[in-house]
Amino acid sequence: MGEGFSLADVDPSSTPGFDGDKQQGRVELDAGVPALSELQERLFAASTQGAPEAVLLVLQAMDTAGKGGIVKHVVGSVDPQGVHHHAFKKPTEEERSHDFLWRVEPHLPKPGQIGVFDRSHYEDVLIGRVRQLAEPDEIERRYGAINDFEAGIVASGTRIVKVMLQISADEQKERLADRLARPDKHWKYNPGDVDERELWPAYQDAYQVAFERTSTEAAPWFVVPADRKWYARIAVQRLLLDALEDIDPQWPAADYDIAVEQARLAAS
Repeated sequence: MGEGFSLADVDPSSTPGFDGDKQQGRVELDAGVPALSELQERLFAASTQGAPEAVLLVLQAMDTAGKGGIVKHVVGSVDPQGVHHHAFKKPTEEERSHDFLWRVEPHLPKPGQIGVFDRSHYEDVLIGRVRQLAEPDEIERRYGAINDFEAGIVASGTRIVKVMLQISADEQKERLADRLARPDKHWKYNPGDVDERELWPAYQDAYQVAFERTSTEAAPWFVVPADRKWYARIAVQRLLLDALEDIDPQWPAADYDIAVEQARLAAS
C-alpha cells in the first residue's frame, strides 16, 4: 500500500492485474494449488530441522465479504496439518481484563505453519473506534502497539500478509438478502449485520485510519476488491504464493546415510 492510498478510490468490483472472467479465474485458482501446496509442505518440512519461518494471513472485512471462502478455497487447498486457523470473536471477560493483544499471541502460527486470523487484533481499532469501546487516546496507543507487536513477529521469522477484502455496500446487501432467502444459509445471517451496515461510512473511515497507522514496511496492508469472490480468492492465493516464494523454504537434507538405509531396506 503506497503513500496517499485512499480506500474510497478502490472499486470493489474491479479485478486489478487480471483480465479474465469468472471461469478463467477458477482455472487460475486451480492452477495455483500445486505450487501453494508444495511450498506449504516445504515450509513445514524445513521447520522439522529448525527453520523458524511461518506465514500469518490476517483477514479483515465487513460481513459477507468472503473471508470464509478464502479460508475454504485458498488455504483449504493445502495440507490442514500445516494450518492454524483462528476466528477472533467478541472478547471474553477474562480477555477484557488484559491488554488487547494478550489473547492474540497464543494463536500465532508456529514455525512451519500458515496461520489464518479470521478477524484479528484489528477489531480493537476498528469496532473499538466505531463503537467507541475505548477512549480515543487508547485507540491511538493501540496502533503503535500493533506496529511493535507485528515487527516482533516478523523479526522472529513469520511473514505477515494483511488483507482487507473490500466489498461494496450494494453487494453486501445482495449477499445478506441471499442468506435470508435460503434456509441453508439462515445460520450465517446475523441481525446485527444490518446494525453494522448503518455505520458503513464510519467503518470505512476506521479502515482508512488503520491503514495509515499500521501499513508498515514489515507488515504492509493489501486491499483486495471483493465484489467478485472468484477474483478475491486468486488475489489472496497470489499474495500467499509471493510470501512463500520469497521465503523459499528448502527440503531438509537427510541426517542419515541414504545408501546404507537403502541396503538395509532391501535386505529386510
